Amino acid sequence: MALRIKSRWHDDDAERSLDEIAGALAFISWRIAKERAINLHGQDYVYESDEQRFAVITEYMIYQLQIVDRLAVFSLGLSDEERRSLVLALAKRLATHLHDNSADIFGPGDYVGPFIEKMNQRGQEYAELNYNEDGPSYPFMRHLGYEIQLIMGDSQENRWVIDQVMDRDGIEIDREIRRAVANLFE
Repeated sequence: MALRIKSRWHDDDAERSLDEIAGALAFISWRIAKERAINLHGQDYVYESDEQRFAVITEYMIYQLQIVDRLAVFSLGLSDEERRSLVLALAKRLATHLHDNSADIFGPGDYVGPFIEKMNQRGQEYAELNYNEDGPSYPFMRHLGYEIQLIMGDSQENRWVIDQVMDRDGIEIDREIRRAVANLFE
């Protein structure tokens, strides 16, 4: 079943700040990442723990953050300062969603610090990979698939997860977050 995401404002004429847009994008990104993680399980890939499932969700959110960063430059035409503001606000909101949901599942703890650390590391890695108007390059998609393969392991059930991520999930995530960005910036 397809994920239904509302990505249009109630009042189209109202001016929205980058922080408001980032808040909406973070909520949408969390839902997309969670749905894709659930979809992996529905495709008979096996999570051994909730930590593993949250690690996959984290990779999907970071992937989306990278897409939004690229779209801010070539699709939205934001200035460097506006782009930084949007991406920073989005990263903070994603960290908040991850923290709140992690605390609900795992109890109190520092979930923001490790997320920010991983996000910065992945940002450096994705910076070397191409993404343009047509979407993610093969290496961009492969990097997402590789990271999720590392998380899921190479058990018999999870051996082909990289193919699922590259051939379906990564493409669908790109399409969904692009649509959300376009709608929220209309």
